[in-house]
Amino acid sequence: MNNEKTFVILTPGFPSSETDTTCLPMQQYVVRVMREMYPDIKIIVLSFQYPYHKNTYDWFDVRVIPFSGKNKGGLPKLLVRKKIFTVLQEIYSKNKIIGLFSFWYNECAWIAKKFGDRHRIRHACWILGQDARKENKYPESLQPTASELLALSEFIQDEFEKNHGVRPRFVIPPAIDPREFDDNPREKDVDILAAGSLISLKRYDLFLEVVAEIRKQLPNVKAMLIGDGLERMRLESMIEKLELRNNIIMTGELPHASVLKWMQRARIFLHPSSYEGFGVVCLEALYAAAHVISFCRPMKKEIVQWHIAKNKEEMISMALEILQSQKKDHLSAAPFLMKDTVKAIGQIFNFH
Repeated sequence: MNNEKTFVILTPGFPSSETDTTCLPMQQYVVRVMREMYPDIKIIVLSFQYPYHKNTYDWFDVRVIPFSGKNKGGLPKLLVRKKIFTVLQEIYSKNKIIGLFSFWYNECAWIAKKFGDRHRIRHACWILGQDARKENKYPESLQPTASELLALSEFIQDEFEKNHGVRPRFVIPPAIDPREFDDNPREKDVDILAAGSLISLKRYDLFLEVVAEIRKQLPNVKAMLIGDGLERMRLESMIEKLELRNNIIMTGELPHASVLKWMQRARIFLHPSSYEGFGVVCLEALYAAAHVISFCRPMKKEIVQWHIAKNKEEMISMALEILQSQKKDHLSAAPFLMKDTVKAIGQIFNFH
């Protein structure tokens, strides 16, 4: 057996290459910074659903083993599960596994916990959002202990306890890596920005309605929506119906570095999602010196320049106040840094 300390990460998806910047950016940063901070630890990523191939590859000196599950159910799902157990056994037979770390309490956590319990290996799962909801049946099936659970936010910690009867012992928030941002100061020439997957949960139809209301008082308001998804055609139709063609640009999906540059040009980052564990895009917008307005409060303590609205009317009012005020500062804020997040994960798994 190789005595090199090996840390195995189990995730639904992972970047297909070093240039794939749009696939789970926050999780990418966690793995990269972990590799930098703990160079003596070998990191292996098992990616269940994406990329859509089964060829093992290296990603910034991290070994990635994809299974191309493609979110299929039934027999294909069982075959992927069996293959993952086989690969875990191979890794176990050749390496000293010091921990199993799963993203989301779903199939990844199920396999990691089963394998970890069998071989007495520490497993912990990072609960990241939708997996804290009552509809998730995996916690009931696995009966996790509090020490196995890391919540992305205090909101998620409360939600998981309310829905599943176990309070995650740890809160590990998402974070930003300042190195990802352009150091050059940029003119704030975009009034309102939103970015993310164009799916119904994110409620970008509400974003368009907010811009339409603001335009009644600020006819030249400039807004931008970055992202792609199933809702794109419906949102484009809404733009036509609300006559916002001269006020909103829809860019489609952009490389992550480009998204960060647009954030640095934005005065307000609007996040209308109905349910959010802790949107890292909001932290990125704060560091880009934009004001953030959202409905979801991730942490109980207030975060500078992050405004929590109770409803659409309050969101409109907050945005108008910021856009019309000459006294509102646009400060760069970094309430959570990636090195601190990775250090906290390392302490849980006793990396030192």
